[in-house]
Amino acid sequence: ALFFSFLIFYSGIYNNAVASYAVEIAANKTNLGFLEAFLRGIACNWLVALAVWLALTGSNMLEKMVGIYFPIMAFVASGFEHSIANMFFIPVGILLKGLVTVQKDISNLTIPGFFIKNLIPVTLGNIIGGAIFVGLIYWYVYLKEEIIL
Repeated sequence: ALFFSFLIFYSGIYNNAVASYAVEIAANKTNLGFLEAFLRGIACNWLVALAVWLALTGSNMLEKMVGIYFPIMAFVASGFEHSIANMFFIPVGILLKGLVTVQKDISNLTIPGFFIKNLIPVTLGNIIGGAIFVGLIYWYVYLKEEIIL
């Protein structure tokens, strides 16, 4: 994701309007409070892990695609936070912020701000959302009687 951020930035494909919007998206992500980012991370990876689980239950490609589609679209449309996706959006915003003027507060749109205000709380939320809300519940319902070696 970081490599792709640099690739896109140095390719020069961003015009002023697209660059401004990218910086606003990144600023919004780095201006979240810890709890807000953490909870959005839980909700996001709950849906992503659910999509993976649903894909595994499909017996053909169409079933797998349908299983993935709705949870992923729900996470994208809702504005939830995914740490890997943010490893593209926020670095691009950091790179582009010097090229455009935006109305948003960009004081947290820095590398330390990226880690402290977004990546750490979102990653912790993503871990809990996937491991606890899908993995642990799946284990409890289906596998708790099996011995894990």
